[in-house]
Amino acid sequence: MAISGITHVILTGGVGSRLWPLSRKNLPKQYLELFDGESLFEKTVVRNEKFSNKTIVVGNIENYQLSDKSMSKFNKSYLHIVEAVPRNTAAAIAFAAFASEPEDILLITPSDHVIEGAELYQTALREAILLAEKDYLVTFGIKPTKPETGYGYIEFENEDVIAFHEKPDLKTAAGYLKEGNYFWNSGLFCFKARKFLTELKKQEPEVYWKSKKTWESNKGGLLDFELSLSIPSISIDYAVMERSKDIKVVPTYFDWSDLGSFESVYDYLVQKDHPIDENKNIVIGTSTHTTFIGVKNCILIYTSDALMVLQKENSQEVKKVYQQLEAIASPLL
Repeated sequence: MAISGITHVILTGGVGSRLWPLSRKNLPKQYLELFDGESLFEKTVVRNEKFSNKTIVVGNIENYQLSDKSMSKFNKSYLHIVEAVPRNTAAAIAFAAFASEPEDILLITPSDHVIEGAELYQTALREAILLAEKDYLVTFGIKPTKPETGYGYIEFENEDVIAFHEKPDLKTAAGYLKEGNYFWNSGLFCFKARKFLTELKKQEPEVYWKSKKTWESNKGGLLDFELSLSIPSISIDYAVMERSKDIKVVPTYFDWSDLGSFESVYDYLVQKDHPIDENKNIVIGTSTHTTFIGVKNCILIYTSDALMVLQKENSQEVKKVYQQLEAIASPLL
């Protein structure tokens, strides 16, 4: 049963550059039907529909038709906010807040995360909603499973945030894991629309006023390019969450991944019984017989116009390949 006054805000702006060549500008990772025959976008909708009675999709001009196609599979109305140019998460969430009633609670979720453990997830949402009702800005910390260097961390005590920490080196991450009160910063949030806008206006007034002006000139949810371009591009973390005095964290224990690299995709697929050879090599994207000789922990990624082989541990370097292709305006993006 949906709870009155709770809006699920789905952020769909990510390109998934670390998952090239699977993820492309015209088909980012959240729309790939690689996950039990569903896309991550669809899984996100299903996972949160029990907790919301309204849905807002915030995307960009390049992917909004893919979002509409995914949403057509569900019998529900939604507001689609289409950004003419990406301006990062502070502005994206501001648009959703301006489009909502002031006392509406916004449950902010990226569209490209894997979350498993429904009961633990629902428990975390209930805790967050109770805190949001008390006018707190709520973030979710994910219990780390390894000393991960690709995520920021939240240092906390009970529900109180002590500090936010940038992506650490391996030694620091190992120390965080040992301490036990440093959780991954998930990109999930919960708060009242009014509370977020009040804090944004206080901390980043330029983002607030220019986002407000841009939203007020929208045409059917489509935002103006020139007005959008004037909005400073800044994340919600830097703009609000790391600077407000009214932050609470919900430490969570469900299985979570942002599938931000092929290493995390590898781990997910192997967990789902994806074929793997005796040296822990896997193939993604083709049923062509493939043999690996003399290598371990490798991933072969096949698409119709690109082939990539990488060592699982070097997955973060894929973004460099993407940037090199971007520099030459390659059609492969």
